[in-house]
Amino acid sequence: MSAEPLLDDRLQTLRDLLRGMERVVVAYSGGVDSTFLLRVAVEVLGERAVALTAVSDSYPEWELEEARTLAADMGARMIEVPTHEMQRPGYRANAGDRCYHCKTELFEVAGVEAAARGLGVLCYGAIPDDLGDHRPGMIAADEQQVRAPLIEAGLGKADIRRLSKRYELPTWDKPASACLSSRFPYGTAITPEKLARVGRCEAGLRRLGLRQFRARFHEQVVRVELAPEELPRVFADAGLRAAIIEAGKAAGFLFVALDLEGYRSGSANAALVTIGG
Repeated sequence: MSAEPLLDDRLQTLRDLLRGMERVVVAYSGGVDSTFLLRVAVEVLGERAVALTAVSDSYPEWELEEARTLAADMGARMIEVPTHEMQRPGYRANAGDRCYHCKTELFEVAGVEAAARGLGVLCYGAIPDDLGDHRPGMIAADEQQVRAPLIEAGLGKADIRRLSKRYELPTWDKPASACLSSRFPYGTAITPEKLARVGRCEAGLRRLGLRQFRARFHEQVVRVELAPEELPRVFADAGLRAAIIEAGKAAGFLFVALDLEGYRSGSANAALVTIGG
C-alpha cells in the first residue's frame, strides 16, 4: 500500500473516532497538532466541537493571538480559561515532573469547564512521536481520562504536517512550540518574573525574523538556540548578532550566549537524571 492511501485511512479513523464521541472539547494551543485535531473535529462535528485554551504566565501573548485567529478562521468556538499552575509547588520547583503538574492543572480546569458547559469528551493533541520521550504530562492525561485521538488514529508528526497542508492550515510548517517553562533547566525554580524575562527575549527574537528558537534561562545568562539553518546567517551578520544581544539584555539578562549546537527539541531532558535510573 502506498503512503497516501495509508494516510487517508488514518485520517478516516480519526474522523470516525471523533464522530463516535458526538461532542468534543479540544485542549487547544494553536500548535501544529492541536490545530489539526480541532480542524478535523470541526469538520466532523461542527458546533459540537469546541476549543479550550488555557491562559497563564507560561503561554506567550503572541501565541494566544495566533490561536484566536486560527480558531476564528476554522469557524471554531474558542473558550479561554485561566489556569494557575504557579500555585502548585511541584510546578514551581521544576523537577523532572513539572509537566505532570502543569497538565494536571490544565486537565482539571478543562474537565470542570467541559462538564459545567456540557461540552463533551476532553481531547488533547498528543501524538505517537511523544510516546518514546520523557512526557510526564501524558501520565496526567491518563489519570484524568483525557482522550488522545491522534495517537488512537496512529497519526504521527509527519502525517499531521502533510494533512495540515492538505487542509491549507498555516500551521503545516509551523516550528515546534512549547510553554515558556520548558526554557528552564530542571531544578531552577520558576517564577512569573523569570517567565516574563524569557517571554520578552523570545518576543525580541521573533521580531528579528527568526523562526525556530529557544531562549534558555540560566539566571544572568540567556542561552539562545537557533535552527541550524539560521546559524550561518547569524554568523555572517554582525548587525543581527548585535540585535540578538540587545533582545537578551533588554529582557533583563546580563549575558547572551549563542548555542553552537543550535535548536533541538527537548534539549533540557539531556540533563535529566531519573531517580533510580
